[in-house]
Amino acid sequence: MTQDFVGRRLLITGASSGIGSCLAEQAALRGAHVALAARSAEKLETLAASLHAHGDTVLAVPADVTSPEDRQRLLRTVAERFGGLDVLVNNAGVAGWGHFADSTEELLRQIMEVNFFGPAELIRLAIPLLEQGHRPTIVNIASMCGRRALPAWSEYSASKFALCGLTEALRGEMARFDINVLLILPGLTRSDLSRHLLRNAGRMKIDFDRGMPPQQVAAWVLHALKKGKTESVLGSDAHWMLRINKFLPRLVDRLLARKVRRLYDQASTG
Repeated sequence: MTQDFVGRRLLITGASSGIGSCLAEQAALRGAHVALAARSAEKLETLAASLHAHGDTVLAVPADVTSPEDRQRLLRTVAERFGGLDVLVNNAGVAGWGHFADSTEELLRQIMEVNFFGPAELIRLAIPLLEQGHRPTIVNIASMCGRRALPAWSEYSASKFALCGLTEALRGEMARFDINVLLILPGLTRSDLSRHLLRNAGRMKIDFDRGMPPQQVAAWVLHALKKGKTESVLGSDAHWMLRINKFLPRLVDRLLARKVRRLYDQASTG
């Protein structure tokens, strides 16, 4: 796998922690030139310094993907320092945990901005750079919630469904530029997403510590990138849920609804 990444120029959003930082580390150690983007300048610089110690070409660019000015500056910096771009990885994401009826329009818009509008506009801006790249590829890291929406993840599911839809549409459109478009659908992962929820009001206990390690997810992403795999479902929970939902969607609906009713019945009688 190492030779497949030597000299390839990657831009990874949400690179300061979790899947993003593991992906940056693994790609850089394989000889890739990696641009790290996230809002936390301190975390980016720490990660970049650790990777520079191995002699890797790493560029830290603090940026907010929801900001038009930051998106333009990010791509301009990558073009100036790397001379172009081969792979754009849209990994930045946020979530809220709780029922839609008790949530707010502000939360919905914030999640959609980070998880969908930001990546979408970054892709649009990156097309001219990618068109000139070597084996150019867009990698959108969504979620199994982008194929099967789950209760209490309503805003998050909506944003990931939108990203999945955009990915499928772009796969055909980007063919004229010879740009591959890959979709990654991870299941439960031990990432910082769970520790930085914009809202945490769900009643069902989710043991994030039992999720996939982010290092494993990153390795699978690089494997999908190497093989040009169009869509990758990662994790046993995601495979199980999406397989059953494909053939028995009404059963999944009933089981999820039953679980919600029980949780709220217990709360009202407790």
